[in-house]
Amino acid sequence: MSEVKDILRDTWIVFLHNTRIVLQQRVGIVFGVVQPMLYLVLFGPLFATIGTWETLVPGLLIQVALLSTGLAGFGIVFDARSGVLERLRVTPAHRVSLLLGRVLSSSVTLLIQSVMLIAVGYAFGMRAWLPGVLATLVLMTLLGVSLAALSNAIALNIGPEMFAPVMSTGVVPLILLSGAFLPMSMAPGWLDALSRATPFRYVLEAVRDLFRGEYATGTVVAGVAVALVMSALCVTVGTRVFNRENA
Repeated sequence: MSEVKDILRDTWIVFLHNTRIVLQQRVGIVFGVVQPMLYLVLFGPLFATIGTWETLVPGLLIQVALLSTGLAGFGIVFDARSGVLERLRVTPAHRVSLLLGRVLSSSVTLLIQSVMLIAVGYAFGMRAWLPGVLATLVLMTLLGVSLAALSNAIALNIGPEMFAPVMSTGVVPLILLSGAFLPMSMAPGWLDALSRATPFRYVLEAVRDLFRGEYATGTVVAGVAVALVMSALCVTVGTRVFNRENA
C-alpha cells in the first residue's frame, strides 16, 4: 500500500512538472492542432455540402489525437539525447511514475486541443449534443493516454534517429483508415475490412454517435471498450519498455 502511494505521489509530481512546461509553451499546443484546424476551416464548408459537421469534427479529433499524443515520444527522444532521461532514472522516483506522469501530461494537452477544435466546430455551425461532447472528451483522454504511452515505448525501442520517419509514416494511413474524413462504410470491401482492424475506427464511430445524441448504442459500447483496452495494453507495454534495464 505504501508503494502504491509513493507511485501516485511521484506520478503527480512528474505530471505537474511536465504540464507546467507544456502550459508555458502555448505555441506548441496551438501548433499541434493547426493542421486539423485548417481542415475544419478550409475543407469543412465544402464537406458540409455533402455531410455534416457532426461527422467531420469527430474525425478531426482522431486526427488531433494521432498527430499530438501519437508523436508524444519526441519529448523522450529529446530527453534521451540531452541526458535528462538518465538523470531522472537515478532519482528516487519510481520509473513507472516517470512514464505515467509524461503520459497524463500529454493527455491533458490533447484535451485542451480537443476543446479548441470543438469550440471552432460550434462556431462554424456544429450542433453536437453537450452530454455527448463531454463523454467524447473522456474518450479522447483515454485515447491520449494509450497513444502517448505507446509513442514513448516506440521512441525508446527504435532509437531517436528512426522515431520521426517511422511515426510520421505510420500516422497518415491510420488517420485515413479510421474514416476521419469519410465513413469507411463507403469504401471498397477490402479497405473497409482493413479499417476494421484498426482501433481508431471504433472510437471514431462511437464519437459520431455521441455527437448525434445517441448514447446507449452498440457502437458507443464498442468504442468505449476499445479505448479502455487500448489504454490498459499501451500503458502496460510502455511501462515494461520503460522499466527495462537498457531501455
